[in-house]
Amino acid sequence: MTAKRLLLVAYHFPPLAGSSGIQRTLRFVQYLPKSGWEPIVLTSHPRTYEKTSNDLLADVPPNLVVKRAFALDTARHLSLGGRYLGSMACPDRWMTWQFDAVRQGLKLVKQYRPAAIWSTYPIATAHLIGHALAQRTGLPWIADFRDPMAQDGYPADPKVWQSFKRIEEYAMHDARLNLFTTPGAARMYRDRYPFAAPRIDVLENGFDEDAFVDADRTLPHREPLNPGCLTLVHSGIVYPKERDPTPLFAALGKLSASGRLPKGRLKVRFRAAVHEDLLRQLAANHGVADITEIVPAIPYRAALAEMLRADGLLVMQASGCNDQIPAKIYEYLRARRPIVALTDPIGDTAGALFAAGIRSIAPLDQREAIEAILLRFVFQDLDGTTAADAAIAAASREDRTAQLAAFLERTTAA
Repeated sequence: MTAKRLLLVAYHFPPLAGSSGIQRTLRFVQYLPKSGWEPIVLTSHPRTYEKTSNDLLADVPPNLVVKRAFALDTARHLSLGGRYLGSMACPDRWMTWQFDAVRQGLKLVKQYRPAAIWSTYPIATAHLIGHALAQRTGLPWIADFRDPMAQDGYPADPKVWQSFKRIEEYAMHDARLNLFTTPGAARMYRDRYPFAAPRIDVLENGFDEDAFVDADRTLPHREPLNPGCLTLVHSGIVYPKERDPTPLFAALGKLSASGRLPKGRLKVRFRAAVHEDLLRQLAANHGVADITEIVPAIPYRAALAEMLRADGLLVMQASGCNDQIPAKIYEYLRARRPIVALTDPIGDTAGALFAAGIRSIAPLDQREAIEAILLRFVFQDLDGTTAADAAIAAASREDRTAQLAAFLERTTAA
């Protein structure tokens, strides 16, 4: 049987570095052929990426058709003295991508005859491209939102907010299917656009088993990160608001000053946090610079290997993001290391952890609760801190791709 083809419009694709969002599209194109779908990728020219790395290029299937359309980053390529017109960054700094991408996408449709078009946020321009291609070709469009777009107070710029609202309205009216990564986000959009509710569904993120197997091969003995000392690792960006680390540092400071945290017992490592100056300032203010490790980004499999070697893995997610789940959560589950989660117990992040059997959860904004959960970790009270095997198996990227293929079959049949 001849495989159906899917045109994927995605900004996040190798050699982009520094975003966990790259994994969603990359693993879909790896595993879709197993479900009878041949992927074709329409992405941006690498010049638009602030950081690049070759470490994931080997994961791109050798026969995959990848078209890189002309694009510029307004902030880096079209600014004068660091300033640029707001209209040149609406809906985002990569809005120039849409012009050549639509042109190249029409060529790909003509040449390869895909059965559907899939575009993925958080680069909003991708949805503009997907919408334009669907309008011009009549092909069914799947809008992969991942997270909500127009929210209360986000984006802060009213013109950008309006453009986000307009794009999501395009999708809700015209897309055959709108996908979100969390139940809360899907519920929000069903309430916001009740007429589109039958075309809104959930496709969570996941982990890649092959990447973990590769990472594990580099660790014949799994030596601890800091011999003689427990290391709690936060892997990924620490957002000042959405993952505000201030209460965590306050808790560490109180525990250290009171003597309840034995000296030399704990290190908290922040890997690729981006907002490193904030972390250094907080560590200094609370007298815990000796406990804190702030380290730069490393290649993807090396980051997985670090998770496997960690004594524990740290999650931070504010209650304002209750309808979102950090993509790293699923890799944390697969690492099978104890998880310390600082998040709202009624949010989707906590829900995913509870479903996996993890109960070591404290609100991110409650210092005393954080102190208690840190002491549990330090004194190795690890009951309810690691994921159940069934929950891990269900979260693999291969399983998620099979779910996507089922959505595609249903959508194209309709």
